Amino acid sequence: MATTKILVLGAGELGTAILTSLSQLAPPHTSITVLLRPSTINSTNPSKLTELNHLKYLNIAFLPGDISTSTPSSLSSLFQPFDLIINCLGFASGPSSQIKITKAVLDAKVKRFVPWQFGVDYDIVGRDSAQELWDEQLDVRDLLREQEGTEWIVVSTGMFTSFLFEQFFGVVDFGEEEGEVTVRALGGWENRVTVTTPDDIGKLTAMAVFETPNLKNQIIYTAGETISYARVAEIVEKLVGEGRKVNREVWSVEKLREDLKADPEDAVKKYRVVFAEGKGVSWDEGKTFNVQRGIEVTDVEGFAREKFGAIKK
Repeated sequence: MATTKILVLGAGELGTAILTSLSQLAPPHTSITVLLRPSTINSTNPSKLTELNHLKYLNIAFLPGDISTSTPSSLSSLFQPFDLIINCLGFASGPSSQIKITKAVLDAKVKRFVPWQFGVDYDIVGRDSAQELWDEQLDVRDLLREQEGTEWIVVSTGMFTSFLFEQFFGVVDFGEEEGEVTVRALGGWENRVTVTTPDDIGKLTAMAVFETPNLKNQIIYTAGETISYARVAEIVEKLVGEGRKVNREVWSVEKLREDLKADPEDAVKKYRVVFAEGKGVSWDEGKTFNVQRGIEVTDVEGFAREKFGAIKK
C-alpha cells in the first residue's frame, strides 16, 4: 500500500497541536513532515530544542525551507512530493504569503490542501473590513474555488479561546491591583464570539483530514463554545469568587473605531473593531464538525478553570 505523505507548514502553537494530533490519529502507511526554517532546525536554544525533540519523539521528519525567501517555483518543487499539505503559517509570515503558498500548492498539483483559514468566517465578514489582511483570505478562497485539481478543506475555528483572556486584547483584564478585575464587551453584552482552543483545533483538523470518504471542497466549522460577553463576565465572576470585584464595561463599535482611527496601524485595535461589529465572528454550535460528530471539546469555563483556577482568592 502506498504511503500518504503529509506536510505541515510551521510548528508554532497551532502547528504543533495539529502535528501532535496527526501523529496520534494517523492510519498506517502515513508519513508526517514539518517544514521549518533551517535556522530553527539548527537552533541551540534550549526551549526550541525541547520543541524539536517533542516532534522527533512523534516520528515527524523535518524539511528545511523558508516561505519568505523561496521563489514560487522552488516552493512548488518542495511541495510536489506530498499528498496533503496543511498550512499553519499565519499572518506573521507576511503580506501575500498566503497567496504565495496557495499558488505553489496548486502549481505542484498537490492532491489535498488545508489553507491557513483557522479563524472567522471570512465569506461573511467580506472585503474591506477593519482588518485588511483578511482580504487575502478571501483571495485564497477564490483561488481554491476556481480550480478542480486540488481538493481543499477550510477549517473555520473562530478566535483562539485564550485570546479572551489575553491582557493585550482587553476583554478580560485582571488588572494590577489585587481585587480589581474588568470584563469588557466588544460592541455589547449580547454580542457573541466563537472560540476554540488550539489543542481542539489540532484534534478536529486531524480527524477531518483522516475522515473517509474524504471531506473535500468545503468549509467545516468548529466551536469550543459560541459565547456572549455577558457569559464571559459570569464565568470570570465565578472564577475569582466574592473576594474580588468584577467591573463590567462596554467598548462600543463607535469608540473602537475612534481608537483605530487614532492609531490605524495597530493590529489589536483592528481586531477589536471587527469582533465588536460581530459579523462573521460567531456561528451556531449545531453546525460544527465537533457537535455533528459528537466530539468532546473544551468550553470557555473549562479552559478558564484549567488556566486560571489558582487565581480565586
